[in-house]
Amino acid sequence: MIELTVADGVAEITLNAPEKLNALDEQALDELAAAYGEAERLVASGDVRALVLRGEGRAFCAGRDISGVDPREDDVLGYLGGRVQPLLERMAAIPVPTFAIAHGACLGVGLGLLVASDIVYVADTAKIGSPFANLGATLDSGGHALFVERLGAHRTMDLIVTGRLMSGAEAVAAGLFSQVFPADEVTDAARSAARAAATGATQAFVASKALVASLRDRLGLWASMADENRAQAALCDTDDYREGFAAFQEKRRPVFTGRG
Repeated sequence: MIELTVADGVAEITLNAPEKLNALDEQALDELAAAYGEAERLVASGDVRALVLRGEGRAFCAGRDISGVDPREDDVLGYLGGRVQPLLERMAAIPVPTFAIAHGACLGVGLGLLVASDIVYVADTAKIGSPFANLGATLDSGGHALFVERLGAHRTMDLIVTGRLMSGAEAVAAGLFSQVFPADEVTDAARSAARAAATGATQAFVASKALVASLRDRLGLWASMADENRAQAALCDTDDYREGFAAFQEKRRPVFTGRG
């Protein structure tokens, strides 16, 4: 489901499983990691000086593909700690400016892909937040660090408890991401910016990227993500987690007891 193309010094990586809103299972994460590995090779050879990440269809990425996951046997730490976090750290470290295009659902791992990108151009139709209480699960992939840093503790908890999704315009106004555009303009805007970056002062961009990464690391993004992974793994053993997954797969409302 992952495609990589290169033109004019820009690598474009596309999540191409629109029938499932580009939700990512283990195989898709491995494919995405391989695409970034190839992009790293092209950066090292000088063929790529900027990168764009986007999703095909109605959504950027709706998060993890749990359609076939049995919560009683779910290896949460293997998925989040073994695949997701190493991929996000790799994405964040690639030594060129990276752009992501956010539209439609940008949730869970999809939100993490945005966190790991340097510049995020957002469609006004984007939906960003934490609806995972309906699964008996918690926000992951760096979402807590992003929301608390940009929104504060109270607004973060409001989004988590209510499950309300922010629009693209609201997310940009709150300082989560870079710029907002009409849905039919956002892809062209990001591609144009990436082409300009690919002809710019790459080493200066990379120096600033390293400085920004250093500041972010002081704020504890990756440590927070590891804490999220452990919290999600602990929730995996609860009745509510199993009920949330069952309700999602059976397309019904969950009935939570609040018990462990």
